[in-house]
Amino acid sequence: MSSSLCDTIWLSEKRKNLLLLLMEGPRDIEQIKTSLNVNSKAMMPQIKILKKQEMVLQKGETYELSEIGKLVVGNMLPLLNTLEVLEENKEYWASRDTSAIPHDLFMRLGELGECMVIEPDLNHLFDLPREFTENLTKSRCILSSLSYYHPLYPSLYSKLAKSEAEVELVLTEPVFERLKNDSPEDLGSLLDSENTIVVVCEKSLNIPTIAVTDRFMYLCLFDRLGRYDHRKVMSFDASALRWGRELFMHYRKSARKVTDV
Repeated sequence: MSSSLCDTIWLSEKRKNLLLLLMEGPRDIEQIKTSLNVNSKAMMPQIKILKKQEMVLQKGETYELSEIGKLVVGNMLPLLNTLEVLEENKEYWASRDTSAIPHDLFMRLGELGECMVIEPDLNHLFDLPREFTENLTKSRCILSSLSYYHPLYPSLYSKLAKSEAEVELVLTEPVFERLKNDSPEDLGSLLDSENTIVVVCEKSLNIPTIAVTDRFMYLCLFDRLGRYDHRKVMSFDASALRWGRELFMHYRKSARKVTDV
């Protein structure tokens, strides 16, 4: 039975797409044809197979998932989402050190959705990505962890602290010390802001950067040799924002709040 269900789902792109479509709700044949860009001659045999496997029910002129169908498709989605994330940027994920991501979050990597890998050219290797800075300044709620000091971070985050944005920063001890020594005025702005929380994590974060806002999720990982190669992942999907908040809070819980220098 299970082998037959596997064949039913995975050996036909049309059947798989129809199951995913019906997960959104019942459809009649005209809606199915329009959504999947197929004709009746191509689709009806596939519907017949799904009905025979008791994954799809017909009620009048409409088709919908059976309880078995809902169960199967509900478990298909995480795998399909994960495959989509990996296939879009296979080389990037294969070369990352993902050990810093908690196991339960790593197993939900598909929640990153339609993410892009930002890879700067040689002329902008040490610049902050434009996609990051432009969207950060438009954000109203910002969660960010920094385990390395970038010379543009102090002024960028201090400007945000002076705005109406709510900012929470998790810093490593070395980054905090560098801020105290190299950018005391910017650090003062951060600590004086009523909308900004600065916490310091005594342990290594093992992740160069995490940033999650109400607009995007931004992540930088070391490669498998522990090197920083300037490549970052960014996603605007709602599921990626939720995933990123959980990752941020994983590191936030072991940090202490800073109130003054």
